[in-house]
Amino acid sequence: MPVLAVIPARLGATRLPRKPLRLLGGLPLVVRVYQRVVSLGIADHCVVATDHQEVLDACALHGVPAVLTAEDHASGTDRVAEVAARPEHDRFTVVLNVQGDEPFVSKEALAGAVAIVIDGRAPIGTAAVAIGPDALGRPDVVKVVRGDDGNALYFSRAPIPFLREPTDAPIRDPLIRQHVGVYAYSREALRRWVGWAPHPLELIERLEQLRPLAHGIAIGVADVTAVEGGIDTEEDLVRANARWAEHESTMAMPSTPISYMTPSLENA
Repeated sequence: MPVLAVIPARLGATRLPRKPLRLLGGLPLVVRVYQRVVSLGIADHCVVATDHQEVLDACALHGVPAVLTAEDHASGTDRVAEVAARPEHDRFTVVLNVQGDEPFVSKEALAGAVAIVIDGRAPIGTAAVAIGPDALGRPDVVKVVRGDDGNALYFSRAPIPFLREPTDAPIRDPLIRQHVGVYAYSREALRRWVGWAPHPLELIERLEQLRPLAHGIAIGVADVTAVEGGIDTEEDLVRANARWAEHESTMAMPSTPISYMTPSLENA
């Protein structure tokens, strides 16, 4: 099944202004994300989806395929869906959404999400990583609980699974998972997702993946061994550039966990 990777890149981020155009290793961040996705070899084609001509121009300058999308999309998923629906992309069976602030995204996460859709385990695939109980109380860390079939039961910013009795901690702790914000969709699942109005659960939690889940679309969750967070703040960008400089001599993208980065908010 041919895979189309789409990188949504909105210029109007508030915590890191003009984020897609900020420099990482001397090139715009969105260009570095594109280079990373292409180098991993998961997708048959990769394209940037943006809401601003400046991002389109920067991509053109560096030979990165990009398209201009509507300015009023509420989420990255809506932007991805617009690009996937274009006639030139009809041949792609699976659509992969890679957030535009994750230049260190892992091959394991992308391949795991895509495999779920290609293998027919679920029409939507994503990923998660095991974390310790100390992170359960952090609302910026999105947690996911899975069923025995590997599909998501629920995503939340709250501490799930909730520990009622302290003596049950040994049962709970191996089940704690942090959601990794990559998505693969079948074309039909993506079309249905963006066709529904935001769900009350989605609005309460500020987690858009609760929309298809509430409507009965299964979301498969692949286990990965490490999480690479996005670049959301000036501090994240400084540390990412320092990390990049360490690897500049070999021109190799790091594959180790980038533990210093703040986990991205879902489709911010």
